[in-house]
Amino acid sequence: MNFTNFDIDQLFSMSDDTNPLMMLIWILPIFLFVFYGQRIQLYVTSGEIKKGIGKLDLYRNESKKELIDYIQKNLKPKDDPTKKIDRFLDYFTIMPVEMDPNGIVDKVQHVVRLREDYTRNHIRLISPEISDLELNKVQTLLEIASSLQMIYKIINHMFLTAKKQNNYPLILPLQMILPFIMEQAEAMKDAIPAFKAGQPVGDGIGPMIVGKMMLNCKKEDIAFQTVLAKTEYENRNVYLLKAKGPGSTVGRPADALKEIISKNKIDSIIMIDAALKMEGEDSATVAHGFGAAIGGIGTEKFHIEEIATSNNIPIQSIVIKQSVTEAITLMTKEISDQADNVLSQVYEMIKDNTKSGDSVLIIGVGNTSGVPQ
Repeated sequence: MNFTNFDIDQLFSMSDDTNPLMMLIWILPIFLFVFYGQRIQLYVTSGEIKKGIGKLDLYRNESKKELIDYIQKNLKPKDDPTKKIDRFLDYFTIMPVEMDPNGIVDKVQHVVRLREDYTRNHIRLISPEISDLELNKVQTLLEIASSLQMIYKIINHMFLTAKKQNNYPLILPLQMILPFIMEQAEAMKDAIPAFKAGQPVGDGIGPMIVGKMMLNCKKEDIAFQTVLAKTEYENRNVYLLKAKGPGSTVGRPADALKEIISKNKIDSIIMIDAALKMEGEDSATVAHGFGAAIGGIGTEKFHIEEIATSNNIPIQSIVIKQSVTEAITLMTKEISDQADNVLSQVYEMIKDNTKSGDSVLIIGVGNTSGVPQ
């Protein structure tokens, strides 16, 4: 056939509805998508998820290596800590039964604190002469590595289950949540250098502000890894509370509040904490609100609210907005520059909401890594 003289319009002539080539061109894709559409989508989506899982696997291995290298370099253990670290990474916590909600908060708190105490004791077995500062660093690095390990296992399990069953609807939720999971995993991976160096992170802006207020004040340990100082402002008694720095810890503000209330009359509580910003909001913006500004699993918040309610104490909050990554990585200059601004707002809140002779408790909430007092 002479293709130079061939009229291509004849091949795709629209006047002939029975053209077999045109029927094949239209029917074949429809046939493929009707019978194999989900499988094709499963293969395409699987490729994207496998890349994410590969990154999670890399992150968990890197975090484990960073932890072991840090222990061997700084703690100089007598034995190789690798096997013990491997066991730590696979530890799990079984939450109490929730069939009867009465007392569930105390049960959860008991289990969580038991795990924390167990971890600290076994870190000391690796290096009996470890300082509290180094112990807090290792415990934080261990929590990061353990979290990344658990995230990888869960995501990989969901993916392999969907792939095993060729179940595209099962893989859809995984595809939707994976970007959020990856953001948090990358933030935890990027947080390791700051915690290793004992530097402040974004979440430490609350303790940083209260720590500034504590300068030149006498401090005392009021609860586990939690310090208290007392000062005066405009004829008001001001109690200052934060986690004990510069170790990587959030302290136990609820236990401290209970101790303070047992000996003093508190008329107002102001809490300062970091808060996750919404997409479109600027980082380091400051917002005021009501209620207990504190994250975590909820046990500390519950007890603070319970104490405040039973004693009729109003709680006001100031939060500094930031992203997930900014909250647990090295504190940015943009966030740290807000310290003096928030400090002036705290003093303004004290004057506006209390009267002469009142007592005010200021709580700096957050991880106090690299933040002394």
